[in-house]
Amino acid sequence: MRRLGCGIVLIGLAVAAFIAFRFVYGWTEAGPAGKDIALVVPEGATLSDAAVLLKQAGAVRSADAFLTRAKVFGGGQPIKAGEFVIPKGASNSAILSILQGGKTLTRLVTIPEGMPSILVHERLMANEELSGGIKVPEEGSVLPDSYAYDKGESREAVLKRMQAAMDRMLAKLWAERAPNLVVKSPREAITLASIVEKETAIPRERPMVAGVYANRLRAGMMLQADPTIIYPITKGKPLGRRIRKSEIAAVNDYNTYAMVGLPKGPIANPGRLSILAVLHPAETKALYFVADGKGGHIFADTYQEHNDNVRKWFEIRRARGEL
Repeated sequence: MRRLGCGIVLIGLAVAAFIAFRFVYGWTEAGPAGKDIALVVPEGATLSDAAVLLKQAGAVRSADAFLTRAKVFGGGQPIKAGEFVIPKGASNSAILSILQGGKTLTRLVTIPEGMPSILVHERLMANEELSGGIKVPEEGSVLPDSYAYDKGESREAVLKRMQAAMDRMLAKLWAERAPNLVVKSPREAITLASIVEKETAIPRERPMVAGVYANRLRAGMMLQADPTIIYPITKGKPLGRRIRKSEIAAVNDYNTYAMVGLPKGPIANPGRLSILAVLHPAETKALYFVADGKGGHIFADTYQEHNDNVRKWFEIRRARGEL
């Protein structure tokens, strides 16, 4: 009888030891997720809430078992809200570290330098991970950059971050501007910077292009910037064809071939380098520039020099079969 009692005790101890082993081993063993899982933990969610979400997503085998182990082994640190990537086969221990560490999944929307606001609007509206509607933002109000967002976040909130970034940067750069500029306000600076942005894609050329336009404005000359012809037609989208003579002669608030001075507002959302170029233009006597056939431009102080450069450019285009 005594032997039987000892046997039962030994069996009980063995079962308890096995249960304890499984409890501890279950904390670090590979989880059931067969692929990486994106898990959204809402603001204010508790560890119990997260356990249920993990079970529903297939990241843990049991919500109750995960919760119990997390309370025993997890150290008591709170979990954070956000969207997390749970790797394939992640253990309970690894999952809790991810939720406590706050390293959320980064989602980015990128606005390239020189993108007009109509295309900013289209890009945000086409992003199915964002919610809500927005109007086309004011031209020149968005700072080109890459912006992080959360899945389900409103488009309005993301757009406001883009505009706030422009406001902050413009205020800083305007405060540090060179003296005696031709532009007299931040809006004029953004307007001219948007033209510089569209005229050259080569960063080192931008201060020179800004210098040419500053010289033209001081001399009372027309800017004669082709992108200002296109903007009233397409709102900044590519024209997709050559500019017509009637469009060059069109009188409106933007066409700098038919008016002296700046257009009434920006024609795109310029980047930091173009704004810097306008606020710190190159010191030059140049009044003209034309394409050099190599992706850049050649600058001239006089109309005669410019005509010679234009003839060279037409020769290059004829040799390429473009004329």
